[in-house]
Amino acid sequence: MIPTIWLASYPKSGNTWFRILVANLWSNSDSPVDINLIESTDPIASARNPFDQQTLIDSSLMTNDEIDRLRPAIYAYAASGETLADPDDPCFPVRFVKAHDAYTLTDSGEPIMAGARGAAGAILFVRDPRDVASSFAHHMHCSIDTAISRMADPDFCFASSSDRLDRQFRQRLLGWSGFASSWLDQHDIPVHLIRYEDMLADTAAILLAALRFAGTEADQTRLDRAIAFASIDELRRQEAESGFREAPRKVDSFFRRGTAGGWRDDLSHDQIARIERDHGIMMDRLGYSRSATQTERE
Repeated sequence: MIPTIWLASYPKSGNTWFRILVANLWSNSDSPVDINLIESTDPIASARNPFDQQTLIDSSLMTNDEIDRLRPAIYAYAASGETLADPDDPCFPVRFVKAHDAYTLTDSGEPIMAGARGAAGAILFVRDPRDVASSFAHHMHCSIDTAISRMADPDFCFASSSDRLDRQFRQRLLGWSGFASSWLDQHDIPVHLIRYEDMLADTAAILLAALRFAGTEADQTRLDRAIAFASIDELRRQEAESGFREAPRKVDSFFRRGTAGGWRDDLSHDQIARIERDHGIMMDRLGYSRSATQTERE
């Protein structure tokens, strides 16, 4: 049986890039994988269609809490391999599943992600919250100040609107700090931490370590080719030509700069201070140095 590994991340933290790297690695092709045909991973855990298909229930008739009560059983069922045509002969060595859900419990106290029944482990992607702020603002089509407020709001959710039916279920984010701590501090499954900045600095080493955590390997030639095929220039080229179906509505581009440290140019002193005040403890824990501006104010 192949293992299921959650790819857990607060939005705009490197999850999609990792999935495209893996897709190019496992395709073993002489040309880059189509970014709209990423077949190396399952759909996002919060996707509505797989739930409806497996339960034969119209989820549009259910409340968010009712859906949450059933999600653990769906994840456990999928992790068992029952949804595969031949679970002993899978297409890929690991079943990676993207998740923007924080690690939370249902109203009956059961982990929504189903604990050890739902996955063998999780890869947690984190990124400097100062860089997340401007990227999240672009993603959400809002101001940076609004993005900073949402990042600090433990009650902010994705897909929680009651006036329209979303393609995904409600996802509790718990704020940038809360998201990270929810995964790091749970004891149901092991977690492998990846900082986006480290993945940029040494992509091959970080990717290889993540694959080993998931129980598989890759040779250097294929790693190098996958990294070249998943470069930011290639991703932007493909998006310009064909669009990217995972991009939110009203966003002109999903793949932007693919760099670290852009917050120094994007944010005002007050915005930097807000983020460091909101998330300083988790920044310290994850190894993100606070700026001189905040240090001086303390």
